[in-house]
Amino acid sequence: MKEIEKQMRALANGRRLAILKYLKKIKEANVGEISEEIKLSFKATSKHLGILYAVGIVEKDQLDLTINYRLAKDPHVAVRQILFIL
Repeated sequence: MKEIEKQMRALANGRRLAILKYLKKIKEANVGEISEEIKLSFKATSKHLGILYAVGIVEKDQLDLTINYRLAKDPHVAVRQILFIL
């Protein structure tokens, strides 16, 4: 139950929802691409992605100095429903 609560808190932010909506559309992107799309600084976008990653909503891969983010393959059912709405 605590895990679901953490995920819901992470989703209760407009900027993080914008990130998820963008990732749903584009499939995978790095912090720079995401920050440009949602009109937010690199640092703030990175912080939001860190929160989403910490609760398992997004996954990341590092390729050299670039970290690419994508939606998690198997999020909790509640998260899946919210992602469907986006």
